Amino acid sequence: MNVERKNIDEVNATLTLVVEKSDCKDRVEKTLRSYRQKANVPGFRPGHVPAAMIQKMYGKGVLVDELNKLVSEQLLSYVKENNIKLLGEPLPSADQKEVDLDGESFEFVFDIAIAPEFNIELNKRISLPYYEITVDDTMLENTVKSYTGRFGSYDQVDEVAEADVVKGDVVEMENGAVKEGGIKVEGAVLCPKYMKNDAQKALFVGAKKDAAVVFNPKAAYENEAEISSFLKITKEQAAELTADFQFSISGITRYKEAEMNQELFDKALGEGVVKSEEEFKQKIKEELSSSLAVDSDYKFMLDARESFVKKLDGVAFPDAFLKRWALSTNENLKAEDLEKDYPKMVEDLKWHLIKEKIAADNNVKVEDADLKDFARKAAKAQFAQYGMMSVPEDVLENYVKDMLSKRENLNGIVDKVVEDKVVAVVKNAVKINNKEVSLDEFNKMFEGQEA
Repeated sequence: MNVERKNIDEVNATLTLVVEKSDCKDRVEKTLRSYRQKANVPGFRPGHVPAAMIQKMYGKGVLVDELNKLVSEQLLSYVKENNIKLLGEPLPSADQKEVDLDGESFEFVFDIAIAPEFNIELNKRISLPYYEITVDDTMLENTVKSYTGRFGSYDQVDEVAEADVVKGDVVEMENGAVKEGGIKVEGAVLCPKYMKNDAQKALFVGAKKDAAVVFNPKAAYENEAEISSFLKITKEQAAELTADFQFSISGITRYKEAEMNQELFDKALGEGVVKSEEEFKQKIKEELSSSLAVDSDYKFMLDARESFVKKLDGVAFPDAFLKRWALSTNENLKAEDLEKDYPKMVEDLKWHLIKEKIAADNNVKVEDADLKDFARKAAKAQFAQYGMMSVPEDVLENYVKDMLSKRENLNGIVDKVVEDKVVAVVKNAVKINNKEVSLDEFNKMFEGQEA
């Protein structure tokens, strides 16, 4: 087998592979023997079909399959041995001639795209901003309040307050008495706070458990949807409803925020982590700072990306090949959409190549411990979103193990770890201009940007 490379320009080339029939003879014969053992041909016992008949039935199909496998293997081997950094994958060339399967040799021509050569210098002459988001008193107090709210309790009380949840049975009234055959709902629930009419709301506030309150749903609620949900009737029925109803209170539930004590500290942050309100707030402030640092690092990555991608302006890319490759590998992609999205596609490609270049130049490696550490942080962040701040160690370990066992997760984690390591290299090498900003100021930097 012979492979010949022809350079068209710095980023485009062709590879011509000439395969002799003898190169794949053994492979074809081995496959045909396997077919012969399994072939079910009328008049012949399995394994006793004449080889000539098997050759006639399957010979060309097997030859095509084996040629495809051999060509793919040789392409991969040639690219690896010659350290060719491909963009995309080889595509059959327009110069490819029809292959004569009856011939003694077969020629295959492929177009390839080659990553452009470039250098990325990292030094203190490069200046990049780093936005440190300040944790102000309002942010701290709001976070503390979210903890006291999250770990509050629901208590049964004897007198209704505006924000209480009131449970009871409801019956329709007529002329001051329960209407025979009227609407009845057992175990109905309401909250005076959400009534639109202050007079109707006042009928409940201060009422005692076991009291009977007569009110008018039509006056109390905003629309037919609320009335129909409350009384279990249709919206059409609710629209016609004008009657009063009697609500017999069977239970009053009041939500009480958690008190600032050791029980709250342990539930929120883990047993014994902090011992006082001062320590509690300090720990929350540290966690907020740590969480916001992730956002700051993300913004730094975006700024570094923009700065370095600009440095590749003027570097040649195999645009025609890349567009052709994108269309060939995505059947749902239309040419007009590709033209619109192509500049973004090239920017993403440039950043990918830049990260690879920085990683290679600085001997960046990803170890199993890096992947586990990243997955662990991601898992803790996910649990924290649901208010689970102190997850048992065995639960966390199992969650991390599950994350790393799925290939689609693992590939993403590897990419993110590499990016984080590359950004850390950049951060250490360039001049950093630290700038303190509020969270609102930081968020405004992203306004108008595409998601």
